[in-house]
Amino acid sequence: MDTFETGAPKRDAIPLEHEHETHGPNDAGMMTHRFYAFNTVVTLQAYADPDRCRTAFEEARAACRSFERSLSRTLPHSDIARLNAAEGVPTPIGAETAQLLSEALRYCADSEGRFDITMGAAVRLWNFHKGVIPDQIALEEALSHVSWRGVHVRQTDDGWEARLDDPQAAVDVGGIAKGWIADRLAELLTSRGLESFIVNLGGNVVAHGRKPDGSPWRIGLQDPRDKHALVGAIAIGEASAVTSGVYERCFTRNGALYHHILDPETGYPAQTDAAGVTVLARRSIDAEGYSTTLLALGIERGCVFARQHPAILAAYFVNAEGRVIEA
Repeated sequence: MDTFETGAPKRDAIPLEHEHETHGPNDAGMMTHRFYAFNTVVTLQAYADPDRCRTAFEEARAACRSFERSLSRTLPHSDIARLNAAEGVPTPIGAETAQLLSEALRYCADSEGRFDITMGAAVRLWNFHKGVIPDQIALEEALSHVSWRGVHVRQTDDGWEARLDDPQAAVDVGGIAKGWIADRLAELLTSRGLESFIVNLGGNVVAHGRKPDGSPWRIGLQDPRDKHALVGAIAIGEASAVTSGVYERCFTRNGALYHHILDPETGYPAQTDAAGVTVLARRSIDAEGYSTTLLALGIERGCVFARQHPAILAAYFVNAEGRVIEA
């Protein structure tokens, strides 16, 4: 992949856009690059010639800036923001935005109604940092504009365009975009000659190759009871692992837990006996696209779903007591 295009006509400012840090190589020869994007900390680590790593890391960071300017719901000139503001009028978008939207719609269709990229209007009514529960009437009004079937993407003589059937619908690709982006970053790093690396977009992990000593990359399974503790670890290589957890953004009110995985039918947090689920897949977009669905389905139905979908290499559910159940 040599170019990263955006359909956005103007360059919106991105928070902490110019802040980044590079460390290494450490004693084992690993280089590390960190920066802020997509409301999370992005970490790239690789075993390779330091100069080659620095060049590849710089390109990856530039790609992320382009992706954010195309796909962010909040940057006013992004493809997604312009689509949401168009009130149903066909909107020109970049080829990469079109690709992501098309992929996202496939997961919507395959999720048994648990994943919907038009939940934006309902999601915005919640504030999990301040513990705000939406007004019921406002939530019901927002849900009346939720339907992924009303999102259309097509190629035109001039490029690509998207359209919403409902002028008041709002697309939010935040639940799928990091998986798609992680795959693009892995392709870029591979094309630049890096053979042993890991891409981490705030818990969305892609691992390529092995460490110099031949050992695999490993990621931990979060203990839902303690953000600093793990209940296990899994080895990954030539694959992606993505975790969704009810503990990621949540608050408690009158003894009830409210988390950010919302049910598109009710607009309220999905009722589930899974505190977290980690999905392992060859493509990060598969791991991310299915992780939310499995969490919302719960452990029993989620295990059945995982076994029926070959793209899911493995799924690890963690319940509220920290017990791990492998699908």
